[in-house]
Amino acid sequence: MCRHLAYLGQPVPISALLVDPPHSLLRQSWAPRRQRHGTVNADGFGVGWYADGDPIPARYRSAAPMWTDPSFADLSRVVRTRALLAAVRSATPGLPVTEGAAAPFAAGRVLFSHNGAVPGWPDAAAALAARVPAADLMRAMSEEAATDSALLWALVRQRLDAGSALDRALAGVVAATAATTGGRLNLLAADGARIAATACGDTLSWRADERGVVVASEPYDDGPGWVDVPDRSLLLATADGVTVSPLPLDLATETR
Repeated sequence: MCRHLAYLGQPVPISALLVDPPHSLLRQSWAPRRQRHGTVNADGFGVGWYADGDPIPARYRSAAPMWTDPSFADLSRVVRTRALLAAVRSATPGLPVTEGAAAPFAAGRVLFSHNGAVPGWPDAAAALAARVPAADLMRAMSEEAATDSALLWALVRQRLDAGSALDRALAGVVAATAATTGGRLNLLAADGARIAATACGDTLSWRADERGVVVASEPYDDGPGWVDVPDRSLLLATADGVTVSPLPLDLATETR
């Protein structure tokens, strides 16, 4: 349910990452090759990117399929960035199809996306929501559509606000959610200098070359260098390289 991608490296046009490759995120919106759940990703899309000199990312989101948006095609051709996070959405049945439900979600420097689903929604939300202060939960649901992804984002923000590192915050939310409701929990986050991701229930790959590093639900071309991430893994990418390790399951009760 959904495909997402993050990039960190030299300045490139957004289109070079999301539109031009033969199996780009644009093509994955109607013809994903590795998606395990769902067949198309036509319930909206979004991209967040970082501009030099501005620490807060810009976002472009829509409830429409990416292929129907000529304005995005123009924007992606001329805007260059050193870092971005983008997603195309296949909505969980019963959840709203609105711009506010489309990743990436954002707070400060951080962008966030969820590829997967929390089972038993909305009943399962009660146990997870109990972990979030009421004010934070209301903020999340007012800023974004009331979805399982928005609730996971509220849990990630709680850990980030408590001082957790980006990768540890994602790992902690996966551990807590797996222990409470289970689900498919491929999370992706970026802050302009780091990319953190989890593989938990769906596919994830990465590639590093002279341009930079891409972390994606699936490869956007058939070129060499793509590495598949094992299920139940945690990935962290920085300018210094990429590390992949087993997801720590002892973080369920931690917020720092």
